[in-house]
Amino acid sequence: MSYHVNEKGYYGNFGGAYIPEMLYPNVEELRSKYLKIIHEPDFKQEFELLLKDYVGRPSPLYLAHRLSERYGAKIFLKREDLNHTGAHKINNTIGQILLAQRLGKKRIIAETGAGQHGVATATVCALKGLECVVYMGEVDIERQAPNVARMKMMGATVIPATSGSKTLKDATNEAMRDWINNPVDTHYIIGSVVGPHPYPDMVARFQSIISEETRWQLKEKTGTESADYVLACVGGGSNAVGMFYHFLEDEQVKLIAVEAAGKGVHSGKSAATTALGREGVLHGSRSILMQTNDGQVVEPYSISAGLDYPGIGPQHAHLHTIKRAQYVNITDDEALKAGLLLAQLEGIIPAIESAHALAYLEKMKFKGETVVVCLSGRGDKDLATYMNYFGLG
Repeated sequence: MSYHVNEKGYYGNFGGAYIPEMLYPNVEELRSKYLKIIHEPDFKQEFELLLKDYVGRPSPLYLAHRLSERYGAKIFLKREDLNHTGAHKINNTIGQILLAQRLGKKRIIAETGAGQHGVATATVCALKGLECVVYMGEVDIERQAPNVARMKMMGATVIPATSGSKTLKDATNEAMRDWINNPVDTHYIIGSVVGPHPYPDMVARFQSIISEETRWQLKEKTGTESADYVLACVGGGSNAVGMFYHFLEDEQVKLIAVEAAGKGVHSGKSAATTALGREGVLHGSRSILMQTNDGQVVEPYSISAGLDYPGIGPQHAHLHTIKRAQYVNITDDEALKAGLLLAQLEGIIPAIESAHALAYLEKMKFKGETVVVCLSGRGDKDLATYMNYFGLG
């Protein structure tokens, strides 16, 4: 069984490029050139060098001793929070900025929820001297103020999305509109494994460095490249695809993707796509998304801006449907408590997104198994939320 994209841009029933006529030239240019460009020796050399010297890779695989003791397992944290800019997002933006340069683009646009992808995009635009415009929901601009400041300091223009729920979905809509209006000189750096083909595959390839490193790091630390469980949080799902990528063919590894249940799966305030969604088209690809009976997108909710998305990437929809990965969900409360627990047991404050994956450990039973959790981002951006929730202010 194939877990990856086919030549038509599909993962099983999911994927494809459902785009307006005006976007066809942009997407077709990418589709016809991306594989050739990313396999060129000079591209690979520059990409690998920047990951090493600029991003700070490889990111450590840390055996969390006190957390392991608590759960009765060997729990390793893949420390994507230690990357430059504080999350896994930079892996993808480095790859895409190099691609954009080789396509002769002069202007970069992006969408962002938690702001981590926006920061990573602003970072690589500053690095390469390209104009940068980031679309961000008005609600997210308020709750992720430190990241907005970082983007502006690096010279990016941050444009608020004021429609719908004023979050990630709406920022994505605005970015797509911009791209339609500026097809020739602009490259759209999509931040997750969503959007029309080839984006889900392209982003997955750039993020696959996470699991590629994890396998040799596990071999060094445990004598085998495998783990019993690999966990990651999922909004659109780029850190999870990156974390799962090199384990997909290794059937003994159980993959667990953790979505945001918000106030509860059936509370009407949730982003648990696989629990609530069904097949449909969102942002250019066929996937699973939360929608009404007449096909209107349901507004998602999560306390974590990065998981506040009504769909999942098509590869995730495929892995869910064929049951290669298990899709579960965690509430706001459970995630926040898991974030505090990691801070107090290991001295690491995780992003609330990543805390969703950590929270699922509470629901598992272990007898000494090896577990890897993708710590996709650090919690600096979420300190105000943590402080308010726990009354630490």
